[in-house]
Amino acid sequence: MIPPVRLPVRPLTRSEIGRGRFLPYVLGTGVHALSMAAAIFTAYAVIDRQPALGFLAVVVVGVPLGWWLRSAGNADAEPSRREALAAVMLSWVVLPALGALPYALGHHMSLLNAAFESVSGFTTTGATTITDFSAVAPSLLLWRALTQWVGGVGILVLFLAVFPQLAIAGRQLFNAEVPSPQDERLTPKLRQTAMAVVGLYMALTFVCSIAYYLTGMGPFDATAHALGTLAAGGFSPNAESFIGYGAATQWVAVIFMFLSGTSFFLVYGTITGRKHSVLRDAEFRVYLAIQLVAGALLAVLLLGENLAPLDAIRHGLFQATSMVVTAGFASLDYQTWSTPAQAVLLALMFVGGSAGSASGGVKVLRWLMVAKITGREVRRALHPRAVMPIRIGGRIIPEDALRAVAAFLTLYVGLFAFTAVVLVFLGADFTAAFSTAIATLGNTGPGLNSFAPIGELDHLPVLGKLVLMFVMCAGRLEVVTVFVIFTPGWWQLPRRRPRV
Repeated sequence: MIPPVRLPVRPLTRSEIGRGRFLPYVLGTGVHALSMAAAIFTAYAVIDRQPALGFLAVVVVGVPLGWWLRSAGNADAEPSRREALAAVMLSWVVLPALGALPYALGHHMSLLNAAFESVSGFTTTGATTITDFSAVAPSLLLWRALTQWVGGVGILVLFLAVFPQLAIAGRQLFNAEVPSPQDERLTPKLRQTAMAVVGLYMALTFVCSIAYYLTGMGPFDATAHALGTLAAGGFSPNAESFIGYGAATQWVAVIFMFLSGTSFFLVYGTITGRKHSVLRDAEFRVYLAIQLVAGALLAVLLLGENLAPLDAIRHGLFQATSMVVTAGFASLDYQTWSTPAQAVLLALMFVGGSAGSASGGVKVLRWLMVAKITGREVRRALHPRAVMPIRIGGRIIPEDALRAVAAFLTLYVGLFAFTAVVLVFLGADFTAAFSTAIATLGNTGPGLNSFAPIGELDHLPVLGKLVLMFVMCAGRLEVVTVFVIFTPGWWQLPRRRPRV
C-alpha cells in the first residue's frame, strides 16, 4: 500500500496571522480610552454635584466593550487595505455613539440632537443644537470640548500614519514633502508615530491653556477653549465664542489656531531641529500668505464698520485664521458685517489648513496642486506634446496622486452641492444653505444668516440633521474614504488563498 503523500504546509505570514484582528484592537483601544475619560468626568460631576448619569453610562457600556474588542484584536496585526478603511470609518461611528450618552442622559437632549452634538464634536466641526448654554452643566460643556480634542488627535494619527500609506484622496502627496524615504512618517513605526503626535498635541494644548489663563480666562474656560483650539474645533463654553474676551486672549487664539492648521510634521520637525526653515515648505508659504492677505482684506473692510485700525487688524486676522483652519471661532458676530466681508469669509471656508494638520476642508496642498494642474493645461494648449511634470518643493508629483486629488474634489464639490440643495428644499434661504453646506463639509461649523456664529441648528428638521451628520463625517474622513462603501467591490469579501 502506497502511503499518502503529504505536501509541506506553508507557514502563515505575519499579516495572515493577524488578519481581521486590527479592526477590533483599534476600536477597542478608542472605546477604552473614551471610557477612562468618562470615568474622570463621572468623578468630577459627582464631586461638583452635576448630572453624572451620562458619563457613568459611557463607563458601564464602554469598559466591557473596549475590553472585549481589545481581547479579540491583536496589537501586532497588520491590516489589509479593506480592514484599515473599515477601522477608520467604524471609529467615527462607534465613538460618537458612545459620546452621545452624556448629552441624552445628562442634558436630556433628544437622541437625534445628542447624536448630532457628538458627531459635531468628534469631527471637530463645532456646529451645535444647544440654544441655552446657561442651562448646560459645566461638565457637559467640557465634555464637548474633549470630544473635539479626541477627534483632532485621532485624525492627526490617521493623516500622518495611515492615510498616506493607503493613498487616500491624494494623501500620498504628504509624502512628497518628506526629505527622504525613511522619513515618510514622523518616526519609523506607526505606534511611535502615534505617540509622537499625541505627545506634541498634548504639549501644545497645555501651553495654549496656560496662555489663555495668563491673558484673563478662568481655568475652566482656558481648558475648554484650549481643547477646541488645538483641534481646530470651534466648540466654546460660551454662546458668543471669543466675543466677550479681551484683545490679548484673541491674539493667543490666533497663534494657536494657526498652529492647529499647520502640518504637524513641520511643527514636529521645527521643534526637534529637523526643519531649519519652515518657509522652504511650499504649502506653508501659501498657507501663510492666504491668511495674511485675507486678514488684511478683512481689516480694510472692517474699517468701514467703525472699528479702530488695530481692532480691525485683530478681528480680520482672527476671523481669517479661524475660517482657513476650520476652527469656527468668532471674535465678532460676523452676521452683522457687510456683504463683501461675509463673501471673503465664505470663500475662506473652501480653503482648509495644511495637509497633516487637525483642520478640515480641502487643504492648501490640494489647492496648490489644482493651481499647478491648471497652469500646466494652459501651457499645454501652446505646447501639446511637451512633457510637463508637476513639481512642489522641487519634487515631482506622481500622476496617480493627481488623479486622486481630482477624484476627491469631484466628490467634495458634488456632496457640497447636494447638501446645499437639500437644505434649500428643507426651507433654508440660499445663503444659509450654501454656507452651512460648506461649513459642515469642511468641518468649520457655523454658517451665515440663520446659521451664523450666534445662530443655531436646533430648528432643522430631522432629515436636515441626518444629512449634516453624514456630511460632517464624510468631510472629516476625506470623502473618498466614506464613499468607498457605496461601491459594489466593498461588499465582496476577498477570497483567502489556500495554504500550500
